[in-house]
Amino acid sequence: MNETIILMTTEVLLALPEDGVDRELIQGQLKESPMTRRHRRHTWTTTKVAKLLDIWLDQQPPPRGEVLTGEAAFRLRRDPDTTVGVDVAYVSAEVAAKSPETAFLIDGAPVLAVEILSPKDRHEDIVAKVEEYLGTGVQGVWIIDPDLKTVTVYRADIPPTLFNVSQELSGEPFLPGFRVKVAELFKS
Repeated sequence: MNETIILMTTEVLLALPEDGVDRELIQGQLKESPMTRRHRRHTWTTTKVAKLLDIWLDQQPPPRGEVLTGEAAFRLRRDPDTTVGVDVAYVSAEVAAKSPETAFLIDGAPVLAVEILSPKDRHEDIVAKVEEYLGTGVQGVWIIDPDLKTVTVYRADIPPTLFNVSQELSGEPFLPGFRVKVAELFKS
């Protein structure tokens, strides 16, 4: 029995009601999950990562990109569409300039996508998202686990690398000069 898969566009996704359901498109397929309530540890880590990236960004020569938070919406690909929310993202100046500041979503891939794990995150969903990020031009993905106090770095050209609180995280080569002790990303 052949099932017909109907692919959704970003425009249809954005027309759905805001009803307490998190929705993303992965290659045109709607992924739904109950709205995640973020605990303080998650939001503290989000704020800390964004702050450190923003400090780094202020030291870069113009034109600078942007650091975005709060499930920043990105359409990573079209036909079939992939539209996701990212906890923290660094966007190049070129990609940022393509979307008006008042636009709901950014068309294009961020340089860096940071996902901070929540208790309800499922392994298979995180894997699919990492693969989609890397397959659409995101240069680096950081998966931060506030419970285990680790950061896993994914890049298309090397195997994933796990960092713990005794190590230093580098943003090279896509964030030149960015370095931070992993322990600084987590509340003691």
